[in-house]
Amino acid sequence: MEHKSKFRLTKLERNWILYDVGNSAFVLMVATLIPIFFNALAEAGGLSTVEYLAYWGYASSAVTVITAILSPILGTVADTKGFKKPIFMLCVWVGVVGCIAMGKMSSWLPFLIIFVIAKVGFSGSLVFYDSMLSDVTTPERMDEVSSKGYAWGYIGSCVPFVACLGLVLGADKIGISQMKALNLALLLTAAWWTITTLPLIGSYKQLHYVEVEQHAVRQSFARIGHTLRHLPEDKQVFWFLLAFFCYIDGVYTIIDMATAYGTALGLDTTGLLLALLVTQIVAFPSALVFGRLSNRYPSAKLIPVCIAAYAGIAVFAFFLTQQWQFWVLAVIVGMFQGGVQALSRSHFAKITPPEKSGEYFGLFDICGKGASFLGTMIVSVGSQLTGSANVGVGSLIVLFVVGFVLFRVSCRQDETTYKGF
Repeated sequence: MEHKSKFRLTKLERNWILYDVGNSAFVLMVATLIPIFFNALAEAGGLSTVEYLAYWGYASSAVTVITAILSPILGTVADTKGFKKPIFMLCVWVGVVGCIAMGKMSSWLPFLIIFVIAKVGFSGSLVFYDSMLSDVTTPERMDEVSSKGYAWGYIGSCVPFVACLGLVLGADKIGISQMKALNLALLLTAAWWTITTLPLIGSYKQLHYVEVEQHAVRQSFARIGHTLRHLPEDKQVFWFLLAFFCYIDGVYTIIDMATAYGTALGLDTTGLLLALLVTQIVAFPSALVFGRLSNRYPSAKLIPVCIAAYAGIAVFAFFLTQQWQFWVLAVIVGMFQGGVQALSRSHFAKITPPEKSGEYFGLFDICGKGASFLGTMIVSVGSQLTGSANVGVGSLIVLFVVGFVLFRVSCRQDETTYKGF
């Protein structure tokens, strides 16, 4: 194998990575400032704290269900020649316009409806973005390119986020209301997202596709039906998706529960936002390191390392009682978060047919985002039965153990797939 120390990105690979920089800014907004905006509108509308949490939960669940239904359908349609980029652009446009529109709302219900639409657009764009990996690079470069995407997404998204945070926290000093500051923050995020998307739109060409037939949409439904019926026969992909369903849900649950833990430990809003920034900053070099390691070790060996690390994180969370431990948790999560996400994406791209990348990444998206209920259910049940949130989060180790075992089963189905990668 050739020495990879002089790894250089092509222009198309850089443009693809740049989209990760753009959409990650929206992810940070959804995790931090958008809930604050909704909370302010909900209070103004007379909603209680319980109602606010309930409606926010309903909206998040609606996004999950809609995305789970649309992802494989749109992904399969996008595999048709000439369809992927237009549908990708449509999803991005829906997300960007929705982001701007949220800032114009003065009532909680229209805001929530637009949030759902914008988040569905964002989630849809990721299906096509991930599936573009097989068009923008070669199999032997996928691990490092995917890792660089996550790495630069983590650190690049901090640029608009810090600006948005400055607007919101310093609203009084610059003479504007906090609602106006949140409005400007959403506008800034939408502008950043748009600007970082344009290079990819201008340079991307769909190299792998299914030829256009007379009834393209009808044939797309037929193709996905065929794939779902025969998926168990492709044992390597089948077992990987089951493994991914388990371990990535544990990863996302830990990310989501971090805020709840910080609140329980007495961290204020500023402290929580700073901790999130620490995770993003640590994730940047860590994802790059995993990208470099992929030149020496196959993803089939690196992914289990990340899963095992997350099992350790779940154990650490079980004993977490003090604020300094929360900061340690933020750092450790950042060390492995980018690696497990990036390598899972590139690993899946290498074991699936490139001409059906949209279709398969639609299924990949379901197993990733659509499985989010499982981890939260484990945490909730564990917490209620024992009366301890620590036990609830520590119970997530079950997902990582099962995911680890299923991933090894997937690798044993076709060991020759990984030779040379």
